[in-house]
Amino acid sequence: MTGKRRVPPTSRIAEFPEAAAEQARWWERHILEVLHGLPPDAPEGTKPRPEFDPNGHSLAQRKRAKAAELTAAGHQVSASGIKQRRQRYQRDGLVGLADGRSAKQMQAFGQVDPVVVEAMRQAISETADASSRTIGFTLWRTQQILSGREETAEVELPSRATLYRLFDKLAVGTHATGSARTRRSVGARPSGPFGEVPASAPGELMQIDSTPMDVLVRLDDGVAEKVELTAMVDIATRSITAAVLRPSTKAADASALLARSVTPESMRPGWAVALRMSRSALPHRRLLSIDERLEHAAARPVIVPETIVCDHGSVFVSHAFRSSCRYLGTNLQPAHKATPTD
Repeated sequence: MTGKRRVPPTSRIAEFPEAAAEQARWWERHILEVLHGLPPDAPEGTKPRPEFDPNGHSLAQRKRAKAAELTAAGHQVSASGIKQRRQRYQRDGLVGLADGRSAKQMQAFGQVDPVVVEAMRQAISETADASSRTIGFTLWRTQQILSGREETAEVELPSRATLYRLFDKLAVGTHATGSARTRRSVGARPSGPFGEVPASAPGELMQIDSTPMDVLVRLDDGVAEKVELTAMVDIATRSITAAVLRPSTKAADASALLARSVTPESMRPGWAVALRMSRSALPHRRLLSIDERLEHAAARPVIVPETIVCDHGSVFVSHAFRSSCRYLGTNLQPAHKATPTD
């Protein structure tokens, strides 16, 4: 027997009935003999049986030998069945050989009474449209809900530490003690899966939005401030056609973003005139030196938007941005209010 054996995990086997655990240990003896030539309790110095010797037989041959041995002993199993158990054992250890249907079903919230769980869910949901609360307030509100119900008057509350752990589980993703704005946005999500508007051509449907960046940027005047990133995304190609960084995005910035999306890089003000000759028959590469970075940037595709979806930010519903969209013949579609999924 060569190589070191990996010790498989065994802790979860305690979740299974004794009969299922014993059956798993019985299979473990046979699987280890297939893998290493010897069962786990073989005395020191024992040599593998000839048909299970790893030095003289391949793994496939040892699996077939084990299947034939067990079938002859009254345990109907094929070589593929041995292979499946071997793979589960190598992946999950002893638990992989046990009947998963017999495992104990662990409660999601331990020994906490389901009535307490439901009361805390209600307390957390009540904060969706209210100002941010502390965990202590939520625990107090949970006790108040329980005391107000006759059927739960005799329910014994767990310890405060247990209630804190329960809150950590129930409040995941709700922002119950975080930003009220984010909490209301999360509460506006639909209960079912999000839908998706299909877009089959570039520019058919685009989205524009702004988000603050949690970094400091040194501005032209030398002052370090945080900035906003405003970007336009094409749904069909999943590409960002234009983006701007500004300390505070204005309506003119949104209009400039729209102009950048429909204007080739090489035709923008300030770019070298030589770049406009990149598709010319003239030997401009030998006449002028072109920065490789500018050459790659000029390869960015130009996408003319047909429809732009935006939220109700003042920048995007401004007269300036609407006028820019009208000038290009672009349909501006504001999303429904308080509906971030749009």
